[in-house]
Amino acid sequence: MAKESIKARERKRERLVAKYADRRAALKAAGDYEALDKLPKNASPVRLHNRCKLTGRPKGYMRKFGINRVTFREMASAGKIPGVTKSSW
Repeated sequence: MAKESIKARERKRERLVAKYADRRAALKAAGDYEALDKLPKNASPVRLHNRCKLTGRPKGYMRKFGINRVTFREMASAGKIPGVTKSSW
């Protein structure tokens, strides 16, 4: 499980990206890269990293479910994800 400080930092980045999204789009459209450079670095969507919503794990993230592969496997085996079953043949 990821540290709370790491998860909080990522949430803070998400808020900053949302806050400056309109301003970034307008500056990019105008081609004003000097003003764009003066915005906070964490306001760039490139700096966001997908993390598991339950554990905060940064690797093995599955976009469709918003969780990592380990958590997904546990939940799917327990039947906690609707429409997902363990395959057998």
